[in-house]
Amino acid sequence: MMPFPQIDPVIFHIGPLAVRWYGMMYLLGFVGGYLVMQQVARLRRLPISKELISDLLFYAVLGVVLGGRLGYTLLYNPSYYLSRPLEIFYVWEGGMSFHGGLLGVLIVLLLFCKKHDLSLLMVADLAAVAVPIGLGFGRIGNFINAELWGRVTDVPWGVVF
Repeated sequence: MMPFPQIDPVIFHIGPLAVRWYGMMYLLGFVGGYLVMQQVARLRRLPISKELISDLLFYAVLGVVLGGRLGYTLLYNPSYYLSRPLEIFYVWEGGMSFHGGLLGVLIVLLLFCKKHDLSLLMVADLAAVAVPIGLGFGRIGNFINAELWGRVTDVPWGVVF
């Protein structure tokens, strides 16, 4: 078994602003997903422009962040956040939920396809190629934060937190 490497969650500071690994992983996931979506759309000659993919990414980021945060606050500690509603917006204090982010993105996809008269299945297939990239980088951020550890194991590559 390996001990957890105790990685500092802050990469560097710019004045009072702390740039964290978790936020960097979100950024890398979104950028990586965007680049793959552009490439797949081009190679498959999908009827969606680069500009629309850029717009979709913008709204997907909003869906992930807003849905993830709302999911966390309303599913995991609703009484706390309903008594302190402004703290729902304190994203810098942490707290995101996968299922809230998923629901946020699904809503974005539905509205986006309806607005631009695009096939939902085509756009969902295109967005699906970005999901493993985003989730992969997100899990690296979770590891650095010592979050989402799995079940007890005795394999040599297991990590003790």
